[in-house]
Amino acid sequence: MVLYIHGGGFRALAKDTHWLMGLAFARRGFVVFNIDYRLAPTHPFPAAPQDVCAAYRWVVENAHHHGGDSRRLLVAGESAGANLAVVAAVAACWERPEPWARAVFETGVVPRAILPACGALQVSDPARLGGDLPFFARDVLAHMERAYLGNGAGPLADPLRVLEDAPSADRPLPPFYAPVGTADPLLDDTRRLAAALERRGVRCEARYFPGEVHAFHALLWRRAARECWREMLAFAELHSEA
Repeated sequence: MVLYIHGGGFRALAKDTHWLMGLAFARRGFVVFNIDYRLAPTHPFPAAPQDVCAAYRWVVENAHHHGGDSRRLLVAGESAGANLAVVAAVAACWERPEPWARAVFETGVVPRAILPACGALQVSDPARLGGDLPFFARDVLAHMERAYLGNGAGPLADPLRVLEDAPSADRPLPPFYAPVGTADPLLDDTRRLAAALERRGVRCEARYFPGEVHAFHALLWRRAARECWREMLAFAELHSEA
């Protein structure tokens, strides 16, 4: 089964705007839980990961009522949803101090795989992405940082940095499939993710699609988007086998 987390810069969109993402998995036989979470700036960090962790626990405890098997759970999302998917992986594999993250750890369920597409994996310090970004991209990233981190940043606002800096996990991390376009302003976050997981000995299929923009996989008329979905679904099927 798949827990799907929508993107939108932590400030916009909803499960209803991303039903096609869930449908892609459902058509391949997955039970899909397509979730909402509270949005910034009205609800800044940690509201979104709190909601995702609560949904994770609910799914694990209730999946059997919907034909799902919590032992075969995958977590997927794009952009901000990719960030939150990685948060779920961290919460499942480290016994952390945040009560809402610990609720995931206490389920005892580690996802079979994580599928973070085009991830905004570090929200703080958007200037790290360089001064060559187009003005509109710098503006969007700066607004995302201000809106999401209105209450100040906690470690799980930047799950990429946890993967880079934390000591060994309490449980083995699952494999990752992380697609991104090479014209995506957030490209470096996926590169860093792949490097951090490699250092930990965790399998990460980081796929770089030449010339593709942010969230290109939603543009299904493009060949690269269809190729991305073929690979992502094949990866999901492989790692959800009984």
